[in-house]
Order: sequence, then C-alpha cells, then structure tokens
Amino acid sequence: MPVEPADPVEEMLPPARLLPLAVQHVLVMYAGAVAVPLIIGRALGLRPEEVAFLISADLFACGLATLIQSAGFRGVGIRLPVMMGVTFASVGPMLSMAAAPEVGLLGIYGSVIGAGVFGLLVAPFVSRLLPLFPPVVTGTIILVIGISLMRVGINWAGGGQPTLTKMIDGVPAAVPNPNYAQAGGLGIALLVLLTILGLIRWGRGFLANVAVLLGIVAGSVVAAFLGLMHLDKVAAAPWFAPVMPFHFGWPQFHLVPIATMCVVMIVVMIESTGMFLALGEITGRPVSQKDLARGLRADGLGTLLGGIFNTFPYTSFSQNVGLVGVTGVRSRHVTVAGGLIMLALGLAPKMAALVEAVPQVVLGGAGLVMFGMVAATGARILAGVDFRGQPKNQFVVAIAVGFGMIPLVAPTFFRNLPHALHPLLESGILLASIAAVLLNAFFNGLGSPERAGREASAAAAAAEHV
Repeated sequence: MPVEPADPVEEMLPPARLLPLAVQHVLVMYAGAVAVPLIIGRALGLRPEEVAFLISADLFACGLATLIQSAGFRGVGIRLPVMMGVTFASVGPMLSMAAAPEVGLLGIYGSVIGAGVFGLLVAPFVSRLLPLFPPVVTGTIILVIGISLMRVGINWAGGGQPTLTKMIDGVPAAVPNPNYAQAGGLGIALLVLLTILGLIRWGRGFLANVAVLLGIVAGSVVAAFLGLMHLDKVAAAPWFAPVMPFHFGWPQFHLVPIATMCVVMIVVMIESTGMFLALGEITGRPVSQKDLARGLRADGLGTLLGGIFNTFPYTSFSQNVGLVGVTGVRSRHVTVAGGLIMLALGLAPKMAALVEAVPQVVLGGAGLVMFGMVAATGARILAGVDFRGQPKNQFVVAIAVGFGMIPLVAPTFFRNLPHALHPLLESGILLASIAAVLLNAFFNGLGSPERAGREASAAAAAAEHV
C-alpha cells in the first residue's frame, strides 16, 4: 500500500508520471492563456506576425511567472501548485487604452510595468483590504468582466467587427462590414460551440477539462478543409527564436492608465488571495499571512516581467487550481514542470503562428464558452451572498452592474469629460469595481479580516472561470 508523503506539496514524482500531469495543466490553461494577446493584438490592428509574437511572449512570460510562483525564491512565490496566466480582468482597460492613440501598445506596457511595481510594493498590505472585497463585490466584478468580454466573443463568432472605417470625401466614416456574420462562418462557430458542449456533456475527466481546446482544434480542421485557414506563415515561422525585452520599443508611462491598471492589480490580488486560501485547503498546507505576501509579490513580479517581455498582467489560473482538486495530485513540482513547458512553447514561434492562424470564427465559438464561464462564475459567487437577510446587497449588485454597462451600451457617454480620464471611464470593469466597493462600504460597512478571509476562500472555491 503506497505511503502518503509527509508533505504532498513537496512530493517529487517520477518523470513518467510528472510529465503527463504537467502537460495536462498546460493544455487546461492553453486556450485561456492565448486569448488575451489575440484580443489585444487584433484590437490594435497589429500585423499577423506581430500578433504571433505577442502569443510567444505571453507563453514565455506565463512560464516565467509560473516558475516564480510555484518554485519561488526568498520572499517571493507561494510555493504551491499554481499555473499563472494573463488575467481577463485587464482586458477591458487595455482595450480602452488601445483605442486611445496617445496610449497604444507602448502605453499599455508602461501601465503594466507600473502595476507590477505597485503590486510588489503593496503585496504585504493587500490582505488587509479583504474586508473591502466581500463576495457581493468580487462576484459583481467577475460578472461584469464576463459580460464585457462577451462582446469580443460575439464579434469573433461574426468574423471581425460589424463595421469598418473608410474615408468618404476625406472624412472617416463607419460602413457595414460585408464579411461580418456570413452563414459559413457562423456555422463553424456553432460547430465549435457544439463540440465543446458535447465533450462537456459526454466526455470524462481529462477530455472534459480540455473541451475548449479540442473544440478549437475541431473548428480549425474544418476551417482548413474549407480553405479558411492558411498555414503559410506557420511554415515560414522558425522553430526557435528568443523573446527579447521591449520588442516593440521603450514603454511609455501615462498617469491615468497606470492608475487604472493599479486598480486592476488590486482586484487581481484580492482574487489571488482567495485562490491561495482555497488551494491551501485543497493541498492541506495552511496559508499564512507571510505565505500570502510571498504569493502576491509573485503576482506583482510576474506582471512587471510581463510588461518587460511584451505582455500583460498575470494571476493564478483558477481552472488549474480546480485540476489539483480533481486529480488529487498536490505536488508543486508538477506545475514547475508545466512552467518549463510554457517557456519552451514561448520560444517556438511556429506554435504561436499556428494559434494566430486560427480564424476568428473558430475562436468565436470557444469565446462564447470561455467568456460566458467568467460571467457564470460571478453569478455562482453571488449565489452565496445573503440577499434575503441583507436586502441592500441587491442595490450593490444592481447599481454596480449598471455602471459597468455604460461603456458597452453608450460608448460616448463620457465624451465631454477630460480626455485624460477616458482610459478609466471607458472601462466598465473599473467603473463596476469602484461602484461595488463604495456601495458595499456605504450599505454594509466593513467586516473583520478573519471573516473576509473565510469569505474569500469560499468564493475562490466557487471560481472555475477560464
């Protein structure tokens, strides 16, 4: 009968078992990991080879951040089985920055670096902010993140943007995109969606866990057969290329975008705190205040490195935390090996070129699931909120969601306010976050840190968003 190791987190598995488990962690997070560089790269109108580079940079930085978090070093890293990836919470603000000509990609990188430095500095204090972020606040924020991202998934399914900008008599004008929502593209998006749903319904274990990735593969095969997916750039891409810092140029630092990303960083670190507490319960290793500070410093350092290596803010991926519970394998060396695999993938441009070649309609079918699950996770967290005993919680959710919807339903709502504030005001996620925190404090006051820790752990246990 096998003997249970004294500390399962430190168990060193034999290579024949370690490698498949590490690959499984990579596959579970892969679709979510590459989604953000695809969204931002295409929103910025980058060339396909530049989008492919963003994907390589993202995978490389995923590996770095995972090694920092799982392997750790003095004062940094939670040293639990954690896989790190770009947080979806940053997408809304970055899309607003991308739309501002004076900010753009270099301004985004400046804001990411600023947020990373901020995260390193405030890591020891973030757990004290937990009372500001009970489930009624975090659930609302995650719900708004999912709803905001659905716009991206829907347009992916349509094959692009519904309108194009053309010069008419020397004046830029929006005209309908004739290639938008073509029947063939919608059919492929539907096929991807049905494949994912079928695997979730009838698949078991690992198959169900990688349903999104397999749905994208199935859709890509059909798209290639129909001549909609071209692999010329994949064939031309090298097998190996280093990811160099500041590939696109020296970052630009703007006060409002940095402040906006710092607010995102606080939300991400609060969510990470709940995730670490939940993972401590799963692995049987209680997480102390000192452990939390080390884990949150790794979030900050991973984000700082993200900005340096041409990518975005990082956080622990909750689906991988869920996988630890599903498999029962609690060794952090599995995710260390997963981080090394991500590093290797980031140094292989052919892999990034292959991802970039996937048609938007294929990604659309998967995006509806991925981004919808983010919103569903927010709803699940809110399901644990006491609305009957504390009816004012309904107003926290209702008004915060309303604020979060302003940039979606009325993009020009704040056009007459100072232009420098637009990156903040045009992010529904940031508006919802600020409104939810203030409304909760107004109606409910602040609870104790101990209660906030218990609530954060319970909320993280419900979070399985991609």
